Amino acid sequence: MMEWTAEQEVFRDQIRTFLEHELAPLTPEIDQEGRFPLEVVKKMAPLRLLGMRIPAAYGGSNLDLGTYALALEEMARVCGSTCLSISAHTSLCCAPIVMFGTEALKQMYLPMLASGEILGGFGVTEPGSGSDVRSMSTTAQRNADRYILNGAKRFITNGGIAGVYMIGAKTIDDDPARGISTFLVEPGWKGFSVGKAEDKLGLRGSHTTELFFDDVAIPAGNLLGEEGRGFEQIMLAIESGRIGIGAMAVGLAQAALEISMAYAYRDRAFANRQATQWRLADMATEIEAARLLIQKAAWQKDQGRPFRKAASVGKLFASEMSNRVTASALDIFSAEGGMEPVPVGRYIRDARLTEIGEGTSEVQRIIIAKELMKEADKMAELPGDRLLSVIMG
Repeated sequence: MMEWTAEQEVFRDQIRTFLEHELAPLTPEIDQEGRFPLEVVKKMAPLRLLGMRIPAAYGGSNLDLGTYALALEEMARVCGSTCLSISAHTSLCCAPIVMFGTEALKQMYLPMLASGEILGGFGVTEPGSGSDVRSMSTTAQRNADRYILNGAKRFITNGGIAGVYMIGAKTIDDDPARGISTFLVEPGWKGFSVGKAEDKLGLRGSHTTELFFDDVAIPAGNLLGEEGRGFEQIMLAIESGRIGIGAMAVGLAQAALEISMAYAYRDRAFANRQATQWRLADMATEIEAARLLIQKAAWQKDQGRPFRKAASVGKLFASEMSNRVTASALDIFSAEGGMEPVPVGRYIRDARLTEIGEGTSEVQRIIIAKELMKEADKMAELPGDRLLSVIMG
């Protein structure tokens, strides 16, 4: 399953050449100054990296999810911040429009998103709610041919730089299960304002802000899908996004492994120590395992199969693996690893946040356990398995 096709290898090499030439020289500045490299992101459009999950009819390249994950891994290998911004743009804004938008909305927004004329954002987390999406307090009340949006969102990736956001809001106050809807909201509309960019531990070049809505009038046609179906839409976007975050974690770990290999190669006596060899071997093994898990989840989704558990398994393992591998890189470099211009410290800080985005590790374990219990229920119904009948009573 895990041999890249010739087309994927050409695509990967093309991306890697571009990123190493255009983006790599800027990564220290991006991290230190918290600067979003808009000039480089704009150059990604001709390579079709901004429309990776958008159909060709709207200017995208319509990549399968496995190839998309490969592209994100390559981005993260060079700059985790830029990878996060592109992942949010693609998985959390473009993909929901493709899946749930009317033809009018697709025609309106997808060509601009694919061409880089605008970037996409996604607003669900609030000052008073995070993992529990149903507890959001932002509201959108129908008023004739529009909805009136009020509330606030927090920790929004691409905040302040996106040209359109997928925003979740309650449209039915007394139904937490079916009371949420999603809308496409433009930042230039009256009553929409953006808070200051957060000064973050890692992924510092990816802008993260609050968004505020004060009687923002949304055209009724900017409703995504059916009213009251927003929770399912949000969950599907986040579950797909976990594959992207997992790929980002793999890319960060790959960068840490490669720089560790280069450091060991520079000092052959150091490289020949068994402790160093074992550490590098463990790093490589964990990266390969995580990559396979992410690709499996991508394949299951592309095949139309259930992928919730696979996405959570991949994201959980890849994010925690990335933290272990980047920490091992610091151990290999020792004191030198904490000094500029060695990027190990950045890898560690960036990797740490992959355990949080698109659901914390604790959330992933809850999801995996629930899916396992569903499987156990099905196993209990199987006839003729004496061992299962004894175990399950």
